[in-house]
Amino acid sequence: NKIYKILMILTAHQPTYLPWLGLFHKIALADKFCFFDDVQYQPKDWNNRNKIKFSNGKENWLSVPVKRTNYLEKSYLDIEINNEVKWQKKHFKSIVSNYSKSEYYDLYIDEINQFYNKDWELLVDLNYEMLIFFLKKLGITTQVIRMRDFEFKGKKSDLVLNMCLQLEADTYIFGALGKNYAKKDIFLEKNVSLFFQNYVHPSYKQLHGHFIENLSIIDLLLNCGPNSLSILMTENINKEDLIKHIN
Repeated sequence: NKIYKILMILTAHQPTYLPWLGLFHKIALADKFCFFDDVQYQPKDWNNRNKIKFSNGKENWLSVPVKRTNYLEKSYLDIEINNEVKWQKKHFKSIVSNYSKSEYYDLYIDEINQFYNKDWELLVDLNYEMLIFFLKKLGITTQVIRMRDFEFKGKKSDLVLNMCLQLEADTYIFGALGKNYAKKDIFLEKNVSLFFQNYVHPSYKQLHGHFIENLSIIDLLLNCGPNSLSILMTENINKEDLIKHIN
């Protein structure tokens, strides 16, 4: 019997609103997840918007409006929500009208409603609290830490490596796009193994016609409830197999 060395697997991601399934798979594989909140804000990305499925069978965006004054120079930590736009009422109404017939709607809707009844000033706080909520509902117990509590140095690949060294991680999980910028040789020199996630999107029971993938986790959760974690892991590497792969 081969003895596997004990690893400390780390991954990270920028704050996103109502994240997609692939993020939760990546977090489930790790021992620690760093909420990468102290980097430059990326407009037209996923940090303030995501997609749900409407009752007409089409996907549609839910976007949190942000104050745009100098926002391209700001860190995620400083991005303010524009509450002059009544986005909360609109978003919750969209969730209710498009998911009220889903099997697990009654199980989660009151808790989801709390996010749309609370006053949020900063986008990062909304995204963080929502992430913790979804992790809890999925049953993912990975430790979550925040970038703002550390002083990681460098940019892109160097920043990730510095984070790994400070947190004493010997394995780092990149998303698929990490292959485009990860300096693999330098990680190996520092004895940090790399794994590049290649998420295979599962199909599941979904309302309103033909199946649409890459929607918010809210679509899976309201349709599939307590089975959501096993569904999002389907046909994807699990933690046990990842440890074998790295060893």
